[in-house]
Amino acid sequence: MNDLTTFPITHKWPAQHPERLQLYSLPTPNGVKVSIMLEEIGLPYEVHLIDFGKNDQLTPEFISLSPNNKIPAILDPNGPGGKPLGLFESGAILIYLAEKTGRFLPADPAERYETIQWVMWQMGGLGPMFGQLGFFHKFAGKDFEDKRPRDRYVAESKRLLGVLDQRLAGRDWIMGEHYTIADIATFGWVRNLVGFYDAGDLVGFADFANVQRVLAAFVARPAVARGLVIPARP
Repeated sequence: MNDLTTFPITHKWPAQHPERLQLYSLPTPNGVKVSIMLEEIGLPYEVHLIDFGKNDQLTPEFISLSPNNKIPAILDPNGPGGKPLGLFESGAILIYLAEKTGRFLPADPAERYETIQWVMWQMGGLGPMFGQLGFFHKFAGKDFEDKRPRDRYVAESKRLLGVLDQRLAGRDWIMGEHYTIADIATFGWVRNLVGFYDAGDLVGFADFANVQRVLAAFVARPAVARGLVIPARP
């Protein structure tokens, strides 16, 4: 068995089951991408709460694995070549887990890259824009007298929802008939936008019928329901 104690993060969050994949996370839209994926693929894992209220993400132990001090991060004791592998960035982790298990990423090369394309679209566009909109609508930004920053993110979020809605026209999922990591990456953020951020009316969510339809199918999946609350908040 590979020794995970050589990784500093395990000194603060000891592995009770070092033979299992270790997940360091919080149930945010980025964090739940990986917990949902792990629930979908059924790979045994051990979860460790990274408590933002205690600034866990800023500790040297966490930064040793995730130098950008963002969740989620993983430590896989059974990485390539049988050696432990640590990873941060939710999109990279989704691709790694899909390739490790042969699940939720098409084998056909063209379809594989098309799927990764949509994961990158979520990482570079939809997630950051929805996050900024949430800040200006729900959190401190709502107190700014100048509403131009909020309106900028509202407009871009609407545009991105339009892109997604058009993509989903006549499709069950982003890639068509098959559910993939592109859906796992995207729909937790859509759920957060209209749920936690309460911005559905602001972005005219009722106008995006295809997005609504696929979001409903996404949250109805048992693995999604489980993953959305892993790890449990303090």
